[in-house]
Amino acid sequence: MHAIQIQTEPFDIRAEQEALCRDNPRIGALVTFVGLMRDIHEGVSVSRMTLEHYPGMTEKALGALAAEAVERWDLEGLRIVHRVGTLEPLDPIVFVGVVSQHRGAAFRACEFLIDALKTRAPFWKKELTETGERWVEARATDEEAARRW
Repeated sequence: MHAIQIQTEPFDIRAEQEALCRDNPRIGALVTFVGLMRDIHEGVSVSRMTLEHYPGMTEKALGALAAEAVERWDLEGLRIVHRVGTLEPLDPIVFVGVVSQHRGAAFRACEFLIDALKTRAPFWKKELTETGERWVEARATDEEAARRW
């Protein structure tokens, strides 16, 4: 019902969407979110970002988020693909896709997953800026969004 993937290579958004819908005529809604790397963060230009994770722990954490979404909403499936390694501006970082019979469940589950992923998944981001490298701290707005759920 759900798939979790951590990878260094880019993902194909269309292929991920098609994999969610394949051979399931019960699906009435497909909701996706794709996060892209920006070239600016907190007013500072960013030329590159490195995403690190702890293999095994990260997949387990994302699997727990997926299981929670499946428990809370009536879903036909979900996919989470998250990149790690070196990324440049406009590179896709994360794909979250959810399918259900009705749009309400798909929208809520997708929003929950991205909010929870931003605060509960063990990823570490280091940016290369015009003033050097820096680790990215969690944002208060991400914490606020995750508390809604």
